[in-house]
Amino acid sequence: MSAMPAAASGTGSKYDRLIAAAKSVPSVSTIVVHPCDESSLRGAIESAEAGIIKAILVGPAAKIKDVAARHDLNISGYELVDTPPTEAAAATRGVELIHEGRGEVLMKGSLHTDEIMRAVTAKVGGLRTERRISHVFIMDVPAYTDTVFVTDAAINIFPDLDAKRDIIQNVVDLFNQAGFGTTPRVAILSAVETVTSKIPSTIEAAALCKMADRKQITGALLDGPLAFDNAIDMEAARIKGIKSEVAGRAQILVVPDLESGNMLAKNLAYFAKADGAGIVLGARVPVVLTSRADSARSRMASAAVAALQADARRRKAPIAAA
Repeated sequence: MSAMPAAASGTGSKYDRLIAAAKSVPSVSTIVVHPCDESSLRGAIESAEAGIIKAILVGPAAKIKDVAARHDLNISGYELVDTPPTEAAAATRGVELIHEGRGEVLMKGSLHTDEIMRAVTAKVGGLRTERRISHVFIMDVPAYTDTVFVTDAAINIFPDLDAKRDIIQNVVDLFNQAGFGTTPRVAILSAVETVTSKIPSTIEAAALCKMADRKQITGALLDGPLAFDNAIDMEAARIKGIKSEVAGRAQILVVPDLESGNMLAKNLAYFAKADGAGIVLGARVPVVLTSRADSARSRMASAAVAALQADARRRKAPIAAA
């Protein structure tokens, strides 16, 4: 699959390209866990009708059927795997179906994020790999040329240096595999762009850049520490005298911790009117994390990102070897 154009004009055009790219590859089998409200069930059905996923609905069958009936959603053509009426039971069964080779993507329905992630990260029967599990927001910011990746803003609260290495490698692999392009520009954010012992995140940013020099992180261009302004604005970088291939035009923003990342993503969503797709990386399969506040297009974009990465893995090797 050829890379999607980075540049886009007009609100929503980046996600339109993303969804179109996902439609161009074979749909991926997706385990939809506990789609027991209108938003999550509709999102799964619309993604399936668009040809992005093949949905298997997992949860209390009576409740899912009731939601479908109340909101005029036709689920007659979908496999429905019945579970006991608890979120934990649905999450456990969903992960089991991945192990059974029934799905290439896991999608969160209306259950709490903690429930599905508890099943994903379980030491016995979970979907762990040797890589640290992390989350990325893929954001369509109308005022910015490139699609913006923000990580990690949902899973790792205070990641250490080793965790940040995996967080970066996870998102770089996604970028390169899912057709966004090659060799993304990665800005490691802090409050300032100079290294100082008074701000530990600046020291970790410098160490991560050296790790990239030593090929401990591959497939990307890294720079940091960078403050937010000189990471995404060429004039701000010029004024500060920062000369690099990343400064002023970063595509991936690596935040110091979950709190700062969550605030950054929500600021972009509410102040800059950005749409935000979200998936979890580093597990055996991509995990789509959606929220009740997500728009229908954001839900479909999340499914599209997961589908593109799953398709890349499928073409590279069988899913069982992922």
